[in-house]
Amino acid sequence: MNLNQVTVPCRDLAESVAFYRTLGLRQIVSNPPDYARFECPVGDATFSLHRVSEARGDGGIVVYFELDDLDGAVGRLAAAGIRFDSEPRDQPWLWREAYLRDPAGNLICLYRAGENRRNPPWRIS
Repeated sequence: MNLNQVTVPCRDLAESVAFYRTLGLRQIVSNPPDYARFECPVGDATFSLHRVSEARGDGGIVVYFELDDLDGAVGRLAAAGIRFDSEPRDQPWLWREAYLRDPAGNLICLYRAGENRRNPPWRIS
């Protein structure tokens, strides 16, 4: 299992993008007014921002773990008693995702993206 990315909510995407660029993250995806993704300076992890209109009860944090065999892993975890909020589904952004929550209620996404993780068709230069 590889920790791929953390997505955090923001109210003003442009302001948040400027802040994280200032911190040294390199923006690799731009989808205003709702989404931006960055490469971290070291390692393979990415960091993204998702615009929300108001604070969500769960804090809006989503932790993503990439798996080569998403469907197999979900089946094994479900058989071990792990409850999922959603079964694996193909998404419009070309990832296959399944969602669950940790014991504290934090949202976890298990997914498979392949090349589309860091190099989606809409990647900016």
